Amino acid sequence: MFTAGISFLDLFKPSPEALEKTEFLIIIIIVLAAVKIAGDLSVRFGQPSVFGKLLVGIIVGPSVLGLVHETAMLKELAEIGVLMLMFIAGVETDVEEFLRSAKGAFLAAVLGVLVPLAVGYWIAIVFGYDWARALFVGTILVATSVSISVQTLRELGRLQSREGFTILGAAVIDDILGLICLSIVLGIEMGQGGGFAGVAMIAVKVVLFFALGIAVGLTVVPRILNFASKMGITVPVLTAGIIIALAYAIAAEYMGMAGIVGAYLCGLMISMTKHKMDIFEGAEQVGYSFFIPFFFVSIGVAADVRGMTGDMILFTVVVTLLAVLAKIIGCGAGAMFSGMDLKSSSIVGIGMVARGEVALIVAKIGLDGGLISEALFTAMVVVAIVTTVVTPPLLRWVLSGEAKADLKKA
Repeated sequence: MFTAGISFLDLFKPSPEALEKTEFLIIIIIVLAAVKIAGDLSVRFGQPSVFGKLLVGIIVGPSVLGLVHETAMLKELAEIGVLMLMFIAGVETDVEEFLRSAKGAFLAAVLGVLVPLAVGYWIAIVFGYDWARALFVGTILVATSVSISVQTLRELGRLQSREGFTILGAAVIDDILGLICLSIVLGIEMGQGGGFAGVAMIAVKVVLFFALGIAVGLTVVPRILNFASKMGITVPVLTAGIIIALAYAIAAEYMGMAGIVGAYLCGLMISMTKHKMDIFEGAEQVGYSFFIPFFFVSIGVAADVRGMTGDMILFTVVVTLLAVLAKIIGCGAGAMFSGMDLKSSSIVGIGMVARGEVALIVAKIGLDGGLISEALFTAMVVVAIVTTVVTPPLLRWVLSGEAKADLKKA
């Protein structure tokens, strides 16, 4: 017998407390299911799975369905996801081959910074922004996030190639140069940390981080992993490896660099130990089954284009096209100067196109500091996301062309 006024369905209506407690679980279910389904569909349509994973972030985000929004939980899980992705890439890397690509990586990184900076500044001036805003737009376009390229190259079996090593090396150098560029711009526009002293401090921190990171990686890390391997618990070596990777990421952040640089360096160090394969296989399962999907979705969720006007849409389209071309031309030219042929140089250039979370962070700094408006911030977020989404199919296209050329030669 039901009390008057209470329907049968009311018995199954969750309380506000239950909704609050289960909301994050619902988001987790949506993200994990959407990423896996979208990745599978992307492969069925002849694209890398990462293309679908990025696209579904836009679909479930505020721009389309509004099922997932940018929350603190999503950001934190996404941060762990991108750290895991770069850690796995580091563990998988052949260090000797990586070092052989140093020249190409350096040239690709330098030109990959100068060309986008100049292009971004010029186009912003053309659209009527003052020099300060224009300089910051150029700084945002300098950013590169190769996490997506790493995933795409892994799927296509080309991460352990000369082009893959060059992209990885260039990304690390690009992060350092981008940090120096940001410091100079902030110093000019806000009087914060710029000038010779600011750049010198960054240089000292970078050298110190890599020197200590490599020294610890060659001496302390193997001992920690050997000690962990003797513990009578479940997956101790994998756990130790992840802890060390997170510690490296923290150290990189404290030194003013992106945490992904630290995670990748840690992976490189572990790749030279006898525990490489155990950690690689375990980290792959942990990362791709849970954390990494949140990184893919977070990129698309950051976009909310519903409030953009006609002029800003035109600006965004033009800047996006130039942002893609600037990295392809700049990084590609650098790779070509190092001795790569046109095809390999194109792969390197395309692999550096994605701006990803790095550009989002730089844009947020500009917004918080009053350097750019909300409208300009939204435009740059869209640029970051679109450049990231187009990278996987572009890489697939140029690599497919390479495979066809090889087939004709055979």
